[in-house]
Amino acid sequence: MSEFSFGEVLGVTFVLFGFAAFLMGQAIADTWRPAWQNVTYGLLLAVGNHFIDFALFQGDWLSISHYLLDAVIIVAIALFAHRMTLARKMVQQYPWLYERSGLLSWRVRG
Repeated sequence: MSEFSFGEVLGVTFVLFGFAAFLMGQAIADTWRPAWQNVTYGLLLAVGNHFIDFALFQGDWLSISHYLLDAVIIVAIALFAHRMTLARKMVQQYPWLYERSGLLSWRVRG
């Protein structure tokens, strides 16, 4: 069984697959699909991440804890990107109705 490596998680999960998860979250929001789809696709993306950890860094393929850690990070990044893109789209598409009230939110124009 392999040990936890912060370098692997930082390099593979955050940089490589985190970028893919960010793009995935944006794509799902751009097509007005619901946020729960980020979870489904994020779990599939985490399988790819787990395989890269196994193939390149001799990780344990049967390690559920490493997979779950990767999946939580990937889904969190995807949900963040989804919400950020949705807030941008709501204000751009309905400028007479909404205004930005932060990075992840909008409010009714008053």
